[in-house]
Amino acid sequence: MTFQKQAHAWAVACFGEEIAADKSERAHRFLEEALELAQAGGCTASEAHQLVDYVFGRPEGDLSVEIGDVMNTLAIFGTAHGIDIQDAADIGLERCWANIEKTRAKRAGKPSFSPLPE
Repeated sequence: MTFQKQAHAWAVACFGEEIAADKSERAHRFLEEALELAQAGGCTASEAHQLVDYVFGRPEGDLSVEIGDVMNTLAIFGTAHGIDIQDAADIGLERCWANIEKTRAKRAGKPSFSPLPE
């Protein structure tokens, strides 16, 4: 089973199909994780705000193209930091399964109609 299918199976087991497939929720959680990765890699809040303004000042991209660009950029980021992204992904998914109850509880406390995770 591909990593993508394994991750989807975890999301369905943790949140149910509706939340796992909620496009807005998925965009918010991806952005949160991308920002946490950028922060861990040395990006400042000021730099992140500048990039938000830059990106949202441009035309919207094609979703499939942007996913490809994210995957390529992540692979290069991992290499620059000496991290095997497949190993990191596998460890991350194992951590998700180990913390499924904690994740459900955090989600249950999330405000409705808010991009914030808690």
